[in-house]
Amino acid sequence: MLAARSVAGRSARFVCVSCTRRIQLQAQSSRSYSTKRNHHDIYDVVCVGGGPAGLSLLTALRSNPVTSGLRVALVEAQDLSKAAAFALPATQFSNRCSSLTPTSAEYLNTIGAWTHMQRERIQPYHEMQVWDGITDARIEFDWQPGSSSGGKPIAYMAENANIISGLVKRLEELGGVDVFDKTKVENISLGEETEDFDLREWPIVSLSGGQSLAARLLVGADGANSPVRTFAGIPSRGWDYGRHGVVATLELEGDGWGGANNKIAYQRFLPTGPVAMLPMPGNFASLVWSTTPERAAVLKKLSPKDFAATVNAAFRLSAVDLSFMHTQESGQVEELAWRLQHRSVAQDMVPQAVVGVQEGTVASFPLKLRHADTYIGERVALVGDAAHTIHPLAGQGLNQGQSDIQSLVKTIQYAVSHGQDLGTQMWLESYNSDRYAANHIMLGVCDKLHKLYSAESGPLIPLRSVGLRAVNAFGPLKNFIMEQASRTASRLV
Repeated sequence: MLAARSVAGRSARFVCVSCTRRIQLQAQSSRSYSTKRNHHDIYDVVCVGGGPAGLSLLTALRSNPVTSGLRVALVEAQDLSKAAAFALPATQFSNRCSSLTPTSAEYLNTIGAWTHMQRERIQPYHEMQVWDGITDARIEFDWQPGSSSGGKPIAYMAENANIISGLVKRLEELGGVDVFDKTKVENISLGEETEDFDLREWPIVSLSGGQSLAARLLVGADGANSPVRTFAGIPSRGWDYGRHGVVATLELEGDGWGGANNKIAYQRFLPTGPVAMLPMPGNFASLVWSTTPERAAVLKKLSPKDFAATVNAAFRLSAVDLSFMHTQESGQVEELAWRLQHRSVAQDMVPQAVVGVQEGTVASFPLKLRHADTYIGERVALVGDAAHTIHPLAGQGLNQGQSDIQSLVKTIQYAVSHGQDLGTQMWLESYNSDRYAANHIMLGVCDKLHKLYSAESGPLIPLRSVGLRAVNAFGPLKNFIMEQASRTASRLV
């Protein structure tokens, strides 16, 4: 039967199997298991998915002295050499960005990935203004005097491609990971019993390149349609919102609001969904607009000038005026100018005007809520979108995944340090109990906020406005909410 074996002196290496990159590092002692038996390459941890969650997991395991000796592999369909080489001009930004909480940013720094990111492309912001699109009731999130977090950023805006690039570079620096990129998972099945080994409860991952990987622990970081979750037979429940998230990179008039070190994020709750403008370096911003599929289709067909005018309208006009503008195929620039003549707008209460849209950045995707029944199975763990998919109104998707990684790494570390089998469901239960409830609460809060602000009439309207104004007037409560949402970390940029 399979037993744990120590293989001392095995050379640590980062191996990109598809492109034969090899970085030889100093040999080290490692607690590992058999290398190749019965046509299966045997690993302690196999992670499927090379997004921020999967890359953070392997980077954390390799940078932790307790778990650095584990034999680990990464399977990813994309070309990670291209991801590592991410580069855009200073005046261009990807349209897929994330708002990193200080806790997430600090963790990326702790595992050594932050220093490998292009930090001049990361924008901290210190204030967020949120208001009701019907009543204009507003709450201003900024650190109040006397707060222990005074002067610290609320969050950091970063391109997902920049985060991934930094993590890949850090993995290359650490070594010790077998990377199967440009490779798809063809099948996942249970292993077999032989005279030497019992792999009947072990996942066997069959790859498009012909390799077969046996996993003591198989981690699914493979997105909302996770093959790993399907293999484990774990149901995922939820619903579609009937909304699309429209994203784009915007150019603002002037030098960008607030100055480089005093950026502000803006979010307005409209009946069709929230629209958010999030600061990027210089005079650029990232747009995330939740709206109906029909309106998303109209937005994507508009000329750059009409698109910019419609975004400006979303932060300045009434919901009725905005609805009319969505019925037009063109002419939004003139329509906005005419309607602004009849509406008073305090310029210090809205973001700077959009004057341009970066070519090729307008896109959309359907919004869904999904939550797996459990995050674990026998020799299986789910992280990130494979475990939960959240509405983007609070910008918590990537942060939830990073919190999953921190918890799972602690669970693995505890099992290894106590000489236990890290893949058994009994030892994975602490990860599940730690993260499931926390994620469930966050999913529920975002879902209820979406439904609350989707109401256009009725008693909910005055009630939600009173609530916003009350929270805004009570500084200690605002500080508490912000500390729970972002957790204080040292300045990183």
